[in-house]
Amino acid sequence: MEFRMLGPLEACHDGALVPLGDQQQRFVLVVLLLHANRPVSTERFTEIVWNGNPERRHLVRGYINKLRKAFQDSDVEIETTATGYVLRVTDDQVDTFRFDRLCSEARQADDPRRAIELLRTAVGLWRGRYLEDIDIDRVGGTEVISPEDSYFDAVGDLAELELNTGDHRSARDRLRRVVQFDPARQKHAGLLMRALIADGARVEAIRVFHTTSEALRGIDLEPGPQLRNLAARAERGEPPSSLPSRPGVFTGRDTELALIERTAAAGGRAVWISGPPGAGKTGLAIESAHRLRDRFSDGQLLVRLGGFTPNVPATTIGDALTQALTDLGVPAEQIPATVGRKVTLYQTELYGTRTLLVLDNAASADQVRPLLPQAPGCLAIVTSRKMGEPDTGENVRLAPMPPEEGAALFRALTDPARVRGRSAEVDEIARRCGHLPMPIHVAAALFRRHHRWPLDHLLRLLEQNGPDSAAVRASYQQLGAPQRYLFRLLGHLPGPDIDVTGAAALAGRDVTGVRGALDELHQVSLLEEISPERYQMLDPLKEFAAAEPPATPAEPSDALVRLLDFYLVTLAAAVSTAYPFDRAQLPATDRASPVAPVFAGADAALQWIATEQKNLVAAVRAAATHGLPEHAWRLAVLIWRHFNTTSQFEDWIETMELAWEVVSANPDNDYGQAHVLLRLATANDRLGRLTEALELAAKALPRWIRLGDVRGEAATLCAIAIPTMELGEHDRAMAHLSAALDKYRQCDDPRGQAHALSMLGYLNELHGNLDDALRRHEAAVPMLREIGHVQGAAHALNNLGSVQQRLGLLDDALRSHTEAHGHATEVGDLCAAAYALTNLGNVHRRHGRLTEAVRYQERAKQVAADVSDADLRTQLYLDRGATAHAGQDDAEALRSYLAALDLAAGTGNRAHQARAHHGIAATLHRTGHHDRAASHWDSAQTEFATLGLPEASVVSSEREALACQCRRTTRFSSG
Repeated sequence: MEFRMLGPLEACHDGALVPLGDQQQRFVLVVLLLHANRPVSTERFTEIVWNGNPERRHLVRGYINKLRKAFQDSDVEIETTATGYVLRVTDDQVDTFRFDRLCSEARQADDPRRAIELLRTAVGLWRGRYLEDIDIDRVGGTEVISPEDSYFDAVGDLAELELNTGDHRSARDRLRRVVQFDPARQKHAGLLMRALIADGARVEAIRVFHTTSEALRGIDLEPGPQLRNLAARAERGEPPSSLPSRPGVFTGRDTELALIERTAAAGGRAVWISGPPGAGKTGLAIESAHRLRDRFSDGQLLVRLGGFTPNVPATTIGDALTQALTDLGVPAEQIPATVGRKVTLYQTELYGTRTLLVLDNAASADQVRPLLPQAPGCLAIVTSRKMGEPDTGENVRLAPMPPEEGAALFRALTDPARVRGRSAEVDEIARRCGHLPMPIHVAAALFRRHHRWPLDHLLRLLEQNGPDSAAVRASYQQLGAPQRYLFRLLGHLPGPDIDVTGAAALAGRDVTGVRGALDELHQVSLLEEISPERYQMLDPLKEFAAAEPPATPAEPSDALVRLLDFYLVTLAAAVSTAYPFDRAQLPATDRASPVAPVFAGADAALQWIATEQKNLVAAVRAAATHGLPEHAWRLAVLIWRHFNTTSQFEDWIETMELAWEVVSANPDNDYGQAHVLLRLATANDRLGRLTEALELAAKALPRWIRLGDVRGEAATLCAIAIPTMELGEHDRAMAHLSAALDKYRQCDDPRGQAHALSMLGYLNELHGNLDDALRRHEAAVPMLREIGHVQGAAHALNNLGSVQQRLGLLDDALRSHTEAHGHATEVGDLCAAAYALTNLGNVHRRHGRLTEAVRYQERAKQVAADVSDADLRTQLYLDRGATAHAGQDDAEALRSYLAALDLAAGTGNRAHQARAHHGIAATLHRTGHHDRAASHWDSAQTEFATLGLPEASVVSSEREALACQCRRTTRFSSG
């Protein structure tokens, strides 16, 4: 006998269905099944089936007898005990029991194929909804625990296993039914999207995302990061991969490879490979990553950490996270400024994916920990000269290869005919290379290049060069003079890599000749080509190259100057092309580089800056530490706009502080100091360090005056005005901005004029001078459009729309903020995009469309999550608070206003503090907390009055209309 509850109620014996009687008899059977192998009393039956009606008590015995008769020819019986009736069954006789057992066995199975078999059997037991033809209220009601959640769990677990083994179509077909039944199930929608993407059905995957998003919005939820990531992947196409190509030959290390594969199969988070230089740590990691590609189908990334790279500081955690996020497809301008937020975004991007990361050349466990994936299903393979720690994954320590493996590797890298029958010599060559893969590769590359050499000749060279780096030295000595020269220079390279043009500048040679030299170094395994015509030297080789004596004492320093000249000249050209409106303010340079490229357009210029960013930051460091202050500060000032637009504050602050350190050493260098102080002030203002920003800008101003640079004066007056305004001194700020406007007009600078006009419009709006504010914004916007300053136009349009809102021109405001959002998105300015979205929400709130207002402001919140702009975050809280207050959501309004107050107090922005106090006071008043509200009324009224803002009279009028404790002033006397 088999009882089936996973669908319509059925009993089956010898392949035939057993009649179960009328509906009430079926209720009695279900109660027995739900209490299988446990007694159920007559009173309990009466309570459950007939709601405790005593007149139905006598029916129990009759139905029990009918069931006994139905089961009389089977192996099932219903016993009568002292405490009630007991249905005796085994686990295999009830499908719910069997389902639970199969799922449990699947969870414990070591073999994924066995787990798939068990789960397929378990899921196949379901024929419909649980007891779909039974009125649950008649068999226990809320006491009946449906196994349907377990069914969905089993379907999800089975899909995960099927996807991991490449059977995406089975997963797809099963998941389609689940998601069609309940599209709000995010986990299953995500699995279905993964299956569809694997099947090439990207359009259908995007359609699933939109269907699930719509279902979630119906219950006031938004799709989580896993679904958003999958949707982005469906739109992009191929999963991200920054792995280099697989090594041409890889032999040995079978034990280590097996351990890494076992860790991946067991769901381990990380493997830490350690060993001496040249042991093949990176090669093993790359080989493992390629072997595991199918298991980690959502992406495979390589992040170089530079822990032991000569002349290059170890990659900071922030830079490593930026590299990983960029490789994951996050646009540069959306990567947050702070390490903490980068970690959050990084882990969010990994969540719900199966991504493999190779973290190469780690300096320490502390450098690696933030990069280790927290998400299940992801794996990191770490390489380092140091051993890992207990919390950094499985440890794999690479010793020199066993002698037979070292010899086998050399044979695999050479022509078999040349080494046939020469086992003793091959063994000795491997021994001379320390049985380490890197020297063996170098020795084999040297042997391949010289077709007429016998093995004895190679062996003699290795013997002559001693036990340390014998293969590298022998290969180096066989190079021509140009190749040896370039090899030595690359040992002193300040950045992590270099392209052909940069190498030509470093060597002081033409590009064609250097391209050939680089190719020869690559052929003999002394250089790695990490992307087309971009090269990197392995750390042990870089150490060797740097230790080689130069041909002349000035060789390294002359090369560094040539390389810095190249970066300086090329960066100046790139910035001038990408940001033409900044040309007049760029620092002049009298350096030259004959190989510096010319950029055809802004896209090519921006791409060069982004690609060379690490090398440019390294160039600033190298210039600062090698007595080249003019290169250091000019490079730092030239790249500021890129850091500002992409909100990369770590590199921005580091390079500007290095620039200030070197330029301030020369008290007569007003020109350099003025430029550095101005851009350092801007960075501090963006970070909410208003006092520091004001002090830095104030130091810059007299330097510009002494230089007679009117445009520099104007820019610095604006840099002084902004923190002055935020600190509450509005009259002084307006005076600075008016003076700046005059100076910008004097030097005919439309970008500067538009900036000053827009800021004056903003201040006039604060003080209620709306017509004047509108006039200034309407003058600024066309100027910015005309010069193609899209980012500036986005900010000015946001300011214009804000004034239009207050004037009641809501349709105009909607157009302005919509255009602002389009411009901000075009250039990747998340700050302006978030302002546009929250303002669009404000327009909808003023129209009474609160649902739309909330939606836009939630989008603004998501966009701004990765932007370290304190004023923006404060404004978003104020706007969300106003929308929540309008919708009678007092708890959310109070949370938002309190968060705004906390942020504004931290930066010192007094206008924001006043608005936050006002919102808190109004919310506390409406919720009846008048004693707590009173002090906030006072603070709002005082701050608005001190700032001379019209809201002071608004607050006063509101309080006058109240008849509660809120009306009484707690701080002031009438005198």
